[in-house]
Formats: sequence, structure tokens, C-alpha cells
Amino acid sequence: MMVEGENQRGETFIPSEGEGSGGQETFHMESVVEDNTEPDEGSRKPTTGPVVVTGNQKIPAIEKLEQVRKWSITTYKCTKQVLSEKMGRGSRTVDPELEARIDILRDDRRRYDHVTCLAQTLATQLAQVTQTQRTLGDAFTELSLKTPPLHVEFGLNGNTQRFLSKRGEVLVSAINSFTSDMNTLVNKTIEDTMVNVKHYETARIEYDAYRCDLEDLNLGPRDTATLPKLEQAQRTFQNQREKYEKSRNDLSVKLKLLEENKVKVLQHQLVLLHGAVASYSTSNHQHLELSLQQASTKLPMPGTEPPSWLEES
Repeated sequence: MMVEGENQRGETFIPSEGEGSGGQETFHMESVVEDNTEPDEGSRKPTTGPVVVTGNQKIPAIEKLEQVRKWSITTYKCTKQVLSEKMGRGSRTVDPELEARIDILRDDRRRYDHVTCLAQTLATQLAQVTQTQRTLGDAFTELSLKTPPLHVEFGLNGNTQRFLSKRGEVLVSAINSFTSDMNTLVNKTIEDTMVNVKHYETARIEYDAYRCDLEDLNLGPRDTATLPKLEQAQRTFQNQREKYEKSRNDLSVKLKLLEENKVKVLQHQLVLLHGAVASYSTSNHQHLELSLQQASTKLPMPGTEPPSWLEES
């Protein structure tokens, strides 16, 4: 029997079982001395011991672990589904109408991007031409002042090149406006819809992955061990089905809105571009005709030139 006692000096006796066959009890004495003095700050030691984690701190960690677990399971199932489809051993859900519209959207995006690049190239090259025409016009004008016998000829060519340069700048501005709106259509409007397409494809893969998983469980035995798994698979499949249908409906609506917006934007920009090109060509033609009329009045008629010094000699 163990007895704990205390003597008059406040010393505590803690009995312990003795070693050996006698089973004698020995007492170990611990002195409990009360010290009312506070230790210095330098002599204080940090308290060590187990850290108590409250329930509120455990919940976020558990939720994160559960999210990682669900993400890992879904990633594994989706990867398995994608590999099965690529190897031709898995089945996939197909919406023929929606898939056809997605293919048309991808093809339109590729073609619009190609048109935008060509228009940007045209604007860059035309800007270089207008710069060269402006420089050439200035050179003609300078020569018209320094060469009196050819003042009219150089002057007409200088005026024509400067006019073509100004009209070219207007056309370059119109083409740049066209490419800017095309870039917005391709890289923002259509790209935003392509994000919905990616979400739809992800939802479709997840739906097919859990559908195939449910089909495998339905083909297996039914017992007390598999029934809970089957019920859980049915609930997960139903959730994935609702997610897939919602993503499909959202994408269908987005494609309709995109088609209407695309027609309006392209119709407006194509009319503006055609008008700019027509105005550029018409104004240049009119100016050249006027320039020819001025040349016919200012330039000497053939055969009226003064004789050369060789003929005079």
C-alpha cells in the first residue's frame, strides 16, 4: 500500500515500491519550498509542452484535407477517362449539335485571327509606302525649286505623291481601327466563350468518369459492403450530371449571344473598311485625273520645244 505524507517542514513523502523479494516500501522525499520572489526576465525559460489545438482550429485543416482528397479522386478518375477515350476503350457523351457549333467557333476563330494578321500586315506595309511617298514628294518639290526648266514637272509629281501619302494615312487609320476591333472580337469576346467551352469539356469528362464508375459498380456483386459505395456513387453521379447539364446549357446560350454579337461587329467593321478603301481609290483617281488636266495646260505641247544647241549650230 502506497501512502503519501507530509512532515512539519512541508516536505512531501512519496512512497514507492521497493525492489527485491521483501516488497518493502521505501519513501522518497521531495522538498516543496515556496518561493515568493519573481525570477528575473533574463532567467525566465520558455514554457515547453504539448500545444493544445482547439476545435475551431481543427476544422479548416480537416476541410483542406478533405478538399485535397476529393480533388485527387476526381483527377484520377478524369485522367483514367481521358486515357480510355484516347485509346478507344472508353465511351463518351456526345451532343452532336453543340459539338458542331464548337467546331465552327474554333474554325471561325482561326480564320478571323488570320484575317486580322493580314490586315495588320497591310496596314504596316501601307504605312511604309505612305512614308516613302511623303519623302519622295518633298524631294520632287525641292527639285522643282532648284530646277527652273523642270519646275512644272517636278511640282506636279511632288503634289501627287504628297496627296497619295495623305490619303494613305487615312486608309491606314481605317485598317488599324478594323484590326483593333477584330482583335477585341477574337482575343476577348471569342476567347471568353472558349473559356466556357473548356469548362463544358471538363464537366463532360467528369460526368463520363463518374458515369463509367457507376456502371462498373452496377455490374459487380450486391452485398452489404458494396451497397454503401453504390449509393454514394449514385449521388456523386447525379451531382456531376446536374453540373454537366448546367455547363452545357450555359455554353449553348453563350454561343447564341456570341453569334449575334459577332454578326453585328463584323457587319459594321466590314462596311467601314470597304468605305475607306473605296474612298481611298476614288479620291486618288480623281486627283490623278485633275493632275493630268493641269499637266496638259502647263506642260508644253509636243513639237513646241525650243531646238537644241546642236540643231542651232
